[in-house]
Amino acid sequence: MTGAAIAGFLLGGSLIIAIGAQNAFILRQGLVRAHVFVVCLIAAVSDALLIAAGVAGLGTVVARSPVLIGVVTVGGAIFLAGYAVLAFRRALHPHGLEAANRTAAGFWAAVSTCLALTFLNPHVYLDTVLLIGGISGGYQGTARLAFGLGAGVASFVWFFGLGYGARLLAPVFVKPFAWRVLDIIIGLIMAGLAVGLLLRFADS
Repeated sequence: MTGAAIAGFLLGGSLIIAIGAQNAFILRQGLVRAHVFVVCLIAAVSDALLIAAGVAGLGTVVARSPVLIGVVTVGGAIFLAGYAVLAFRRALHPHGLEAANRTAAGFWAAVSTCLALTFLNPHVYLDTVLLIGGISGGYQGTARLAFGLGAGVASFVWFFGLGYGARLLAPVFVKPFAWRVLDIIIGLIMAGLAVGLLLRFADS
C-alpha cells in the first residue's frame, strides 16, 4: 500500500511539474502575492477531485465519447488563446513588483480564472482522469485508493510550493523587464497549448 502511494505521488508530481496553464497562473499570483492560498487550494482540490474521478473509473467513460472530448478540446483552446492575448498585452506595459501588487486581479477574477484554467484545459483531464485513472487500474482495493491518494497529495505539495515559493523570486521581479519576460513566456505557453489542442483535434 505504501509502494502504491509513493508511485501515485511520483506520477502525479511528474505530470504537474511541467510548466502549463495552471502553473503559469499560480506562479504569477505568487509573485504579486494576490489570493495565493485560494488559487493554490482551488488548483490542488480540483486536481484531487479529477484524480478521484479517474481512479473511480470515469476516465474510461470520457475516452469513449469523441463528442465530449471535442467540445472540451475546442473550448479549452479558445480560452487559452484568449489568456495568451491578455498576457501579451500585459507584456506591452510591464510594471515592477509594487505596481503589480496594486493592479492585481480581484478575488473573484482570480477564482474564476483559476477554475477556468483548470476545467477548460483538456491537458488536465488527460493527465488526471485518463492517465492517472488508467494507470490506477493496475492496482486493486486499498492499493488503488493509496495510489490515487498519493497522486492527490502531490498536487497539494506542488501547487502550494509553487505559489508560496514564488516569493523567493520577488527581488528579480522588482524590475518591469522581468515582468515583460514572464508575461511573454506565459503568452507563448498558452498560445502553444491552444495551437497544439487545435492541431490534435484536427488530426483526430
